[in-house]
Amino acid sequence: MRAAVTIFAIWAAGLGAAAQFGKMSVAYPALEAVYAGQAGIGIGVMLSIVGTVGLVFGTTAGLWVARVGARRALVAALALGAVASALQIGLPPYPVMLATRVLEGLSHLVIVVVGPTAIAGLAPGRGQGAAMTLWSSFFGVAYAVLFYVGPDLLADHGPGLLFGLHAIWMAVAALVLWLLLPGEGGQAQVKRRASLWAEHRAIYASPRLAAPAMGFVCYTVTYVAVLTILPAQMGDMGGFIGVAMPLVSIAVSLTLGIWLLGRMSAVRLVQRGFAAAMLAAGGLWLSWGGGLASVFALGVAASLGIVQGASFAALAELNPGPADRARAAGAIAQLGNLGTTVGTPLLVWITARAGEIGLALFVIGFSALGVAIHAVQARRRLSAEPLPRR
Repeated sequence: MRAAVTIFAIWAAGLGAAAQFGKMSVAYPALEAVYAGQAGIGIGVMLSIVGTVGLVFGTTAGLWVARVGARRALVAALALGAVASALQIGLPPYPVMLATRVLEGLSHLVIVVVGPTAIAGLAPGRGQGAAMTLWSSFFGVAYAVLFYVGPDLLADHGPGLLFGLHAIWMAVAALVLWLLLPGEGGQAQVKRRASLWAEHRAIYASPRLAAPAMGFVCYTVTYVAVLTILPAQMGDMGGFIGVAMPLVSIAVSLTLGIWLLGRMSAVRLVQRGFAAAMLAAGGLWLSWGGGLASVFALGVAASLGIVQGASFAALAELNPGPADRARAAGAIAQLGNLGTTVGTPLLVWITARAGEIGLALFVIGFSALGVAIHAVQARRRLSAEPLPRR
């Protein structure tokens, strides 16, 4: 029972991490008014700099977490996030606000590295896939909640209250997890064995450590871009698609995805999710402008939701040790941020030149790449010393 409560508390910390992005997205119009002296790019930097920290330092954070242990790293990251949000309540001058966003970037990065690592260690063998899938839903759930309650909160009280509530959430999560998570013990400490560059090379050369992240980047480059661009291309159905796609993705991941994880390996499920996304994208292309286009668009979201949950399950499945899980989670954070950074501009460029055909081929191409990457990495694992199947 304690393990289950701790898993949900870590997931709640993940909601706080997602809100480090989401609170700024929902408050974007208010921030434009407050920081009117900044060009549009200045507000954009304020939003995106959290992800940039993860892109640059993702794998480094995984190595650091492996050395200091999950409990200390997670509590420190939540406390740092609480302080940063508290500093934002008064809407300080732009340079100060930007500095708090850098702090939130560090906080966010550590949380998304520790979260799956700690949950994988707490979940029992049969429930591990479900627990990892639950973790994978934190971003979509947080965004859905924020965009449901945020507009009214902002209209009545302004962004300061939203930032204050976020600070309280992060502080409470830090306290709860300090009480719930087990002490580190001696095994959490990992001595530095090589240079930072050498350890990075070791992670990305490993078919166990790198495989979840290398598949996950094909998901992030696709999903965020499609969710951003597709609704605007769907005419009268655009509003419905924009709301329904993330909800369908979460629902399918937490239901069908968990059921399928009990029947096949996580890596195989990632591949089948990508294959389903290819079929759905092909159907979207063929039905474009017709009544079935919305169905196929939701099929793309559902398929990629399967990939999302199974990718985190693969992290735990391929890496039984906590230190390796932290390194693999750092790689997921790094390559995941790479995907979210480059995916949308790339799809904008493609659709401007090839329209709906380009959008469909974008999904098909990156999904096929995800299948191929996992096939190659699986072959490499077989040629090395294989891990026992769970």
